[in-house]
Amino acid sequence: MSNWYYYFKPPNVSWGILFPFAFVLAFALRNPGDVHLLVPGLLALTLLFGTTSMEAIVITFERRIGSLERLLLAPIRLPALLASKVLGGMIFGLVVTAAVLAIVLATLGVGQVNWALLALAFLLSAAAFSTLGAFVSVMVKEVFEAQTLANVFRFPMMFLGGVFVPVDSLPMGLRAVARLLPLTYSVEVLRVALSHGPWGQAMPGLAFLTFFTGVLFVWAAHTLAQRLG
Repeated sequence: MSNWYYYFKPPNVSWGILFPFAFVLAFALRNPGDVHLLVPGLLALTLLFGTTSMEAIVITFERRIGSLERLLLAPIRLPALLASKVLGGMIFGLVVTAAVLAIVLATLGVGQVNWALLALAFLLSAAAFSTLGAFVSVMVKEVFEAQTLANVFRFPMMFLGGVFVPVDSLPMGLRAVARLLPLTYSVEVLRVALSHGPWGQAMPGLAFLTFFTGVLFVWAAHTLAQRLG
């Protein structure tokens, strides 16, 4: 079956592509000011919703129709199969985010961008969010269940991750929660990259995104093995 069938399913288009852009635009219209401050959050949200929505559709749909089990009949190990699904989500999220970035740069102009850091931030953020989507999708059986469960993670991250309100301005308890969320570090690293900040300032965020990816991938692979076993 063609991968385009997955890419353009309605939940993926609405949640993965339209929702982040519409939400940030609504916030910008409600609170006009320096819209440049919202760009890192917009890009991070697009990555988050694009990758997790893709994972929710692909893995749950293939499990439901049995194609995932048939793929395991080939000489391929389950972690490698899961990695291919994570990579597919990453590619989809990165393509959509690159399109959003092009629109942003065309309308707001190109500032002092650290392109190498921006590319690395995109890759590690996409990996972290895609593994989160994979972990969520292997916990349930249906696409709508995966999207619903994903929102349990996505919406708190959206409001606590520094997209609209700086993390440092949050109450102490919420600030501690925000420091456990991958979106927080994605926004911070993207902000450093888009302002051509120093690499040292971005290293803690890059390290956390890498750690988060590894932990979630192991959990997702273990959970999927149990579900298929």
